[in-house]
Amino acid sequence: MPYINVSTSAKVKDKDKLLEEFSILISSLTNKSRRFVMAKIDDNCQMYFNDEALCCFLEIKSIGSLKPSTMAAPISDFIYEKMGIPLDRIYISFVDVPASLWAWNGKTFG
Repeated sequence: MPYINVSTSAKVKDKDKLLEEFSILISSLTNKSRRFVMAKIDDNCQMYFNDEALCCFLEIKSIGSLKPSTMAAPISDFIYEKMGIPLDRIYISFVDVPASLWAWNGKTFG
């Protein structure tokens, strides 16, 4: 935790590099160790958002440390910079997960 799941209709060339950069960004925005950030990307997905132009949906989950009002802009800017997807074609879902519902290393965090 935190976890970022990216679905996009864009074709991503260097997924490993992008995932690493996402991890660094989310770590800095949540103030949590990069060691615990998990990132996943599904690119080249069939997606429709009013038309067939490039779009992106991000789901960000964490135990606390989410500040959607201050995190939305840097995350959207990152997507635009790295994938060329316009800001008005990006949705982000922030989910604050209770520690009792998140497990790692065989036990829950709370």
